[in-house]
Amino acid sequence: MSDSSADTVIQVLIPSPIGSLGVSFKGQVVTHLEIAPRGGRHQLFTPFSEFGRSGFVEDSVGALSEYFAGARREVGLKFSLDEQPLDSFARRVYREVCKIRYGDKKTYQQIARRAGRDDAYRLVLSILVQNPIPLLVPCHRVVTNKGGVGSYVGGGQRKDWLLKMERAAAPSLALTRDADLS
Repeated sequence: MSDSSADTVIQVLIPSPIGSLGVSFKGQVVTHLEIAPRGGRHQLFTPFSEFGRSGFVEDSVGALSEYFAGARREVGLKFSLDEQPLDSFARRVYREVCKIRYGDKKTYQQIARRAGRDDAYRLVLSILVQNPIPLLVPCHRVVTNKGGVGSYVGGGQRKDWLLKMERAAAPSLALTRDADLS
């Protein structure tokens, strides 16, 4: 199977600390990421250990591993929402979520306001729990205005784990970055 074909769709099941990740690639772009696919969905993906040699897929797994280890701020994989049936507000919501920095959080209400609809925080929640590419569109960084983690496409425990992992890694990454500048 060639890595370079833009029309080739591959689906790989990748192990992670938050459960297996079902990742769909079209060419070298992620078009879907599913946390802990269940039942028949799980079988749509080829386990990474059985996938065979693919430099691109191996690099993608490495990037995800580094992210989960706290060694990188963003996964850094190219992704596209172009094939998703999203309205313009949902696209604005996902764009705003992508602007949230590693280790930071915004509320559903803040995202609604930034996406142009102050009153739509419940709609933002509804959009984010259907995020087709969690981690890459980091909806885990959107929380309630009362301090709770809120809902998550991968479940509340996974969201809490991701937030804690990022908070713990953020200071050490800042120190490394500052050391590189001197």
